[in-house]
Amino acid sequence: MQSDPLKQRDFGALRFSTLVGRRGGVAAWIARAATATPLMQYLAARSPDAGSGVFPRLFGSLLLSGAMALSAAAQNAPGVTDQEIKIGQTMPYSGPGARFSVSGLAEKAYMQMINDQGGINGRRINLISVDDGFMPWRTGNETRKLIEVEHVAFIFGSIGTATQLSVAKYLNERKIPQLFIESGAYRWGRYQETPYTIGGVRPSYRLGARLYVRHILKQDPNAKICILYEDNDYGRDYTAGARDVLGDKYAATVKEATYGSTDASIERQIAELKATGCNALIAATIPPLAVQAIRKVHDLGWKPIFFMNNVSASVPVILEPAGLESSIGLLSSAYGKDPRDPEFDNDPAMKDWRAWMSKYLPDADVRRPGFVNGYNSAATIVQVLKQAGSDLSRENIMRQATNLRPRAPDAAAGSQGLHQSDGLLCGPAVATDAV
Repeated sequence: MQSDPLKQRDFGALRFSTLVGRRGGVAAWIARAATATPLMQYLAARSPDAGSGVFPRLFGSLLLSGAMALSAAAQNAPGVTDQEIKIGQTMPYSGPGARFSVSGLAEKAYMQMINDQGGINGRRINLISVDDGFMPWRTGNETRKLIEVEHVAFIFGSIGTATQLSVAKYLNERKIPQLFIESGAYRWGRYQETPYTIGGVRPSYRLGARLYVRHILKQDPNAKICILYEDNDYGRDYTAGARDVLGDKYAATVKEATYGSTDASIERQIAELKATGCNALIAATIPPLAVQAIRKVHDLGWKPIFFMNNVSASVPVILEPAGLESSIGLLSSAYGKDPRDPEFDNDPAMKDWRAWMSKYLPDADVRRPGFVNGYNSAATIVQVLKQAGSDLSRENIMRQATNLRPRAPDAAAGSQGLHQSDGLLCGPAVATDAV
């Protein structure tokens, strides 16, 4: 039986607070849940110290450990020349996932900053980011083009659980790194099945569900919980997380409703769940349907303990279109520093990020979390390439991705941050509070 690396830490202390409630400001706080991400899950599972809880933290200082026994190769990967490192990526610039594509824009902008600074060891980064429409068949076609036509060194930061599952076998059979996927799917920690695939900085969906259920039970030990989720690997991580907490009480405690990735509406499911008598609701939905869910719950006069998954916990993307008055009392979690939070006004890393946004994405909406996510993810892959040094073989790139080393903070960044070209704009986890 496969071990469960997320059971090696107690994340019960992670708190939640309302996304919408009092006054007009946004506050945030940092809680210790570093191994929440699939990247950390992957590394924790591989670490010989995983069971003892001796595991370094990623966020804030890029402290990672773990080892991957891959043989070194003298020849650099395809796409690597003396002047360039060519990297591939698929993004949903169109289709139902288009809202997520801002992370791709951020990653390209970050690479432009690195290139303006002279690249990495004199090599410019050429990030080829192509549209897959958030459809697995297109992801397959575009990924094969990136590998077989563009001859990229590896795949980085692509978005989507179903889309990236569709190409994981193809990439792993060819021993091509599939790094830091923008997906919190629990299965990315199964390195035995896909050793060249690693999730990124987004927390695990399954862990999120565990935390939501624990919080609900703390408020009401006899709660009746409804879960609305997409009927695929992404959505089923939420029911799996609830089962982890509830065990044999799951069937008596939880009512489920599903939707399809192409469904235009979930209003029927919301009404049916309310009719079951649930007093708690976990909605694991993509952004367009999250807006519907919030509005429908409000219109029905339903007042459950209401968790929205962090995929759809954005104020400008979700809450404002749904209506802030409809979102009062809504709960969720986040894991990056909120640029609007006055707590971070004097934060060195946030100042670096604001300056970067002003220069490289001057017309972008700084409220959208995808710009922070992309910045963090790009900083991580840049660290991998810096560590790889002169050996840019796929084997060594993979080895460095599983052995990220700490870097001393830049003096200008203070003790908690790293310079904009080196560090991550995040705490271990962040929960937003009160809009």
